[in-house]
Amino acid sequence: MIKADLIDKVAEAAKIPRQDAQNVVETVIQTMKDALAAGDRIELRDFGVFLVKQRVARIGRNPKTKVEAPIPARKVPVFKAGRELKRIVNV
Repeated sequence: MIKADLIDKVAEAAKIPRQDAQNVVETVIQTMKDALAAGDRIELRDFGVFLVKQRVARIGRNPKTKVEAPIPARKVPVFKAGRELKRIVNV
């Protein structure tokens, strides 16, 4: 499913024009991006949790040349599926 499919599903379920559904979906996604950029945790009951984790700096290695290179610390977005989502997917 792509974003356009999600917009169509929202428009159909809410019985609203596609443009309004697009605005809703875009607003939700932008709000989630802003929250994660601020370091906030997003918890959607029965779906999962989005959060930002800090990865530590480390030494990486080019597998082809075996040359070592430093990899700096960075933040990465993480999603942890909720119990209900796991149950639905594993049925």
